Amino acid sequence: MQKAIFELLLPKIIAGMKKHTVYILTMLLIAIATECRAQDTIPRHPLKAYIVGVTIHKGETIPHIKLPMHYAYAPINFKSKRQRRNYDRLVRDVKKVLPLAAEIRTIIIETYELMQKMPDDATREKHLKVLEKGLKEQYTPKMKKLTLRQGKLLIKLIDRECNQNAYQLIQLFMGSFKAAFYNTFASLFGASLKKEYDPTGDDILIERVVTQVLTGQI
Repeated sequence: MQKAIFELLLPKIIAGMKKHTVYILTMLLIAIATECRAQDTIPRHPLKAYIVGVTIHKGETIPHIKLPMHYAYAPINFKSKRQRRNYDRLVRDVKKVLPLAAEIRTIIIETYELMQKMPDDATREKHLKVLEKGLKEQYTPKMKKLTLRQGKLLIKLIDRECNQNAYQLIQLFMGSFKAAFYNTFASLFGASLKKEYDPTGDDILIERVVTQVLTGQI
């Protein structure tokens, strides 16, 4: 008897759910997000939630979500298994190195803004020495884990992120002597701090991979 009644009511239940699902989900997302921000401690398995805008259409509440840009590329026609392996390796390298390049960009921006507020060259020079020491302690272990191939890729991605190559950045903050010294040292390993990023030429495949990594497509 109960089963028969449920079967009769089921279409109405589904219709009601369709009508109010968007509103309920929206309120649920807001509630979860608010609760997560209100907690002082991070839960062991935190829920990922997003507060989104809403649009009212004919009495219905519809979430308004701005989707990230999606880039469409033609499939790559690998001519050999070796080319496929090289591509897969490039994807792994970009995923490993790109965050470092982004960190370096942030450090450069923050350092430049801070130096602009300092009263004189002596104060700036003192700050740079402290910064250089701190960066060596923080990043030397990370850099040691990079292969030579990944190091060369990092040099290119620094130019991509900062619109200046590594040589120019060292020259700007540490002077021409250190820039020349570090570049000579890099040349011993077949690298160059003056290497510039060419997203439409030699580095077109790297740019494709970087773009897809940044948009979560790979």
